[in-house]
Amino acid sequence: MNEEKMFHIGLPTTVHAQYALLPGDPGRVLQIAAYLENPHELGFNREFRTWAGTLCGETVLVTSTGIGGPSASIAMEELIGLGVDTFVRVGTCGGMNEAVCAGDVVIATGAIRMEGTSREYLPIEFPSVADFGLVRDLVDGAAAVGVPCHTGVVQSKDSFYGQHAPASMPNGAELLRKWDAWIAGGCLASEMEAAAIYAVAAARGVKAATVLHVIWNQMRRDNLGDHTEVHDTDLAIRTAIEGLKRTIMRKSSPKK
Repeated sequence: MNEEKMFHIGLPTTVHAQYALLPGDPGRVLQIAAYLENPHELGFNREFRTWAGTLCGETVLVTSTGIGGPSASIAMEELIGLGVDTFVRVGTCGGMNEAVCAGDVVIATGAIRMEGTSREYLPIEFPSVADFGLVRDLVDGAAAVGVPCHTGVVQSKDSFYGQHAPASMPNGAELLRKWDAWIAGGCLASEMEAAAIYAVAAARGVKAATVLHVIWNQMRRDNLGDHTEVHDTDLAIRTAIEGLKRTIMRKSSPKK
């Protein structure tokens, strides 16, 4: 491997930052970076696109992770190698609780580990949970933006179509049984990266949290006839920016 460049994300080892925002979609990187001062591109390799800028005087990286836990964990590992110790995933989800509406944001305090990546970091009994301070800052950020906000557990899965077409899978009966269990337990939404991100954070001693834009809610569709879809992720992005501002200011304030 090239010791002067991170193998997958393609960034030179001379890049140093403490904070990173992690969208899944490379196309969302520019939208997020536009909220930073002096945004500029650092690299684009595979699914990993990185821009940098400053927020409250601190360097912030915006790196796309692609879809799912394996690539998200790779991005985190290599960003940690550049000094990043605070991660905020800025993603999308589908609502599962009927109180969660399209266009709302969900801040994931924990994630159901229905994926494989986290199992290579920690035994399944270890929970995937967010950093409390980051969650608090994101909740305050959502309030500042004025977007409806929900906090709680989300489901992290490996198969998008295992959720949306479970009956077509040979393993469909188990998928449906677990889906009903997650809903009975109060799960708010379904996504694909939070569990892995939280497991990597725990294993590597860094902090992570997740804010998710709700595109739709299939339970509201099926039970209430609500077919609303909202694809504009700007409110979730603004929530992440406002939350990270509070984190930076909190961490930079002198201790009394």
